[in-house]
Amino acid sequence: MSGIENSLVRLADRYRRFAADEAQGVSPHYERLTREIAESAAILRFLGDLPAPRHQPNLLLGAATLIVGRPPDIASLTDMVANRADELRATMLRRTTQTNEPARCAVLMPLLAALPQPLALIEVGASAGLCLLPDLYGYDWGHVRMAPTSPDAPVFRCAVTGPAPLPAAPPRIVWRAGLDLNPLDVMSDEDMAWLNALIWPEQDDRRANLRAALAVARRDPPRVVRGDLLRDLEPLMAEAPAEATLVVFHTAVLAYVTPPEARQHFVDTVRGSRAVWISNEAPRVFPDIAARASQPAPHWRFLLSVDGEPKAWTGPHGQSLEWFADN
Repeated sequence: MSGIENSLVRLADRYRRFAADEAQGVSPHYERLTREIAESAAILRFLGDLPAPRHQPNLLLGAATLIVGRPPDIASLTDMVANRADELRATMLRRTTQTNEPARCAVLMPLLAALPQPLALIEVGASAGLCLLPDLYGYDWGHVRMAPTSPDAPVFRCAVTGPAPLPAAPPRIVWRAGLDLNPLDVMSDEDMAWLNALIWPEQDDRRANLRAALAVARRDPPRVVRGDLLRDLEPLMAEAPAEATLVVFHTAVLAYVTPPEARQHFVDTVRGSRAVWISNEAPRVFPDIAARASQPAPHWRFLLSVDGEPKAWTGPHGQSLEWFADN
């Protein structure tokens, strides 16, 4: 088997794994479509001509959705590869999978509210910065609710198990900034159309939450600085007010920082500063932290930790919080 054929086999396997591990039980449409992509030589060859970082299923699906204005099926995607390949390729090279899921604030709030107030927030991999506004949203954790600051702001529902310290009031945030290689502008309809295209077909609640969070953000757009978290974090931390507790946080970002030594460099930078470090990532990103979790990892959960100490398993879109009993 040639190197090209090997590459296409690996691509097919990647899309099958995506269907089984990520889309199954979450998006029937994308589960079916990614299994069909794995059987399509034409689509696999198209992907194989792209740089390896651009092979991501979410990137292909989001780009196709953005172009045609709706989630593709295998027929429309095959037609796009045959007749609009240049447009699809250009979109995939220009964009990245910058899913900005504001509902993730629901799992961050117990940690933020428990810290010495006031807070200064830095989110790395901030995308459009919607997760920099946790104090403006509302929350429904089941037996505890928190009203939003305005009637049009979203209320995020999060199923909670375990003794999570759910707050009764939002944290007091006096300074906030994001850092991203390619910041998205909340005032740009084109950028916000991209965020919408990254939401999976059946997830209407997420789409409605995005629209509501965007309305909040557009009233006072969060500051997101263009930069690399490996090089530009320290100057941004230096801007934070000294009287506030500095928090550096991230969700579903560090998996894209490779090799592991680069990831460790980021950790060392944060841990060597005055900042509190909050990580919400897939357990494979920091396996040493995951190994200390007191409960085994459920399928497709993120690990929430503070300063390297595991606290909870979380749903990747902020839909659940499974707090460890020994915290």
